[in-house]
Amino acid sequence: MIYLDHNATTPIAPEVREAMLPYLTDEWGNASSSYRFGSKLKGVIETARANVAELIGAHSRDLIFTGCATESNNAAIHAALKANSKKRHIVTSSVEHSSVLNYCMALEKENYRVTYLPVDHDGLLKIADLESAISDDTAVVSLMWANNETGVLFPVDDIARVCKERGVLFHCDAVQAVGKVPVNVSKLPVDYLSITGHKFSAPKGVGALYVRRKAPFTPYLHGGHQERGRRGGTENVAHIVGMGKAAELAIKKLPNFEITVAPLRGALEKGILENVSGTELNGHPQKRLANTSNITFKGIESEALLLLLDQEGICASSGSACLADSEEPSHVIKAMKPNTGASRQMIRFSLGQDITAKQIATVVTSVKSATINLGIKYV
Repeated sequence: MIYLDHNATTPIAPEVREAMLPYLTDEWGNASSSYRFGSKLKGVIETARANVAELIGAHSRDLIFTGCATESNNAAIHAALKANSKKRHIVTSSVEHSSVLNYCMALEKENYRVTYLPVDHDGLLKIADLESAISDDTAVVSLMWANNETGVLFPVDDIARVCKERGVLFHCDAVQAVGKVPVNVSKLPVDYLSITGHKFSAPKGVGALYVRRKAPFTPYLHGGHQERGRRGGTENVAHIVGMGKAAELAIKKLPNFEITVAPLRGALEKGILENVSGTELNGHPQKRLANTSNITFKGIESEALLLLLDQEGICASSGSACLADSEEPSHVIKAMKPNTGASRQMIRFSLGQDITAKQIATVVTSVKSATINLGIKYV
């Protein structure tokens, strides 16, 4: 198998699996218990919290463990709206992850007004559009750091600056950015920032939400006293430990991420774009994650090409894994190129640091063969 869908999820690192194992076997106590067998796990959780906080330049007390990125995104928007109950306006973009877009659509049914900022042909956001959208009624701006389908990077520094100047809370979905680009909330005036473990070699089922020290916060999940009363529910100790270990590994790997991955992505794109007719890159060629390549194959339905690649043991996708069962075309590509068929004719390849040049060459050959079988000729 050649796995090129790291933006959907990543393999669990061996070191992470090893770190988790004791808490799935012998150390199975409840961290909220008063006796030592359970309560000693509080220290384990706090060590993991410190590691994850370090990965994003945060203080550990400002980090809340959650069940996933969707919960983190919903919890942040929920907190901002609760803090500004008289304000009924939200600003987001047309290319956000479904966990933000679908929540905003649900809020519209509760008489909230949502502005969905457009993007240009390259998937880039205009700061002028954000400035124009913010009003006295705006409760929160929720914009992502890196797009999950194209890898396009939003200008988060400028977004944060505008929000601070206008006195509006800013939530950033940084799920795809963390572990791939430097993220330092101590230098970025963001109020809420969402991350999840399975995008950087931790297991699925654990995420985190950074809440700036003075940012308002009302719990999204009410229950016990866990997470200093900010998120009820018995702690998933094994997964939290795994996320902490994965964060520790990500800190070490981050300096070499782009150096390792970008040349391989370049070879993949060169091999496809220069040899297969009707292909086109989706997203800005430079302002994007080093591991992400989104390519249109004109005249070929995404699922047909993915099926042939799967038969060759190659894993890629036609967009967000969260919408894989949907028959709708990619909302991201549709927002970028509304008057074309690109949203139904694209493949996302997302690389990890374990991918080799030999594997990339195999993928290029397989893509060529698959497109010929589907009626596309070489350039």
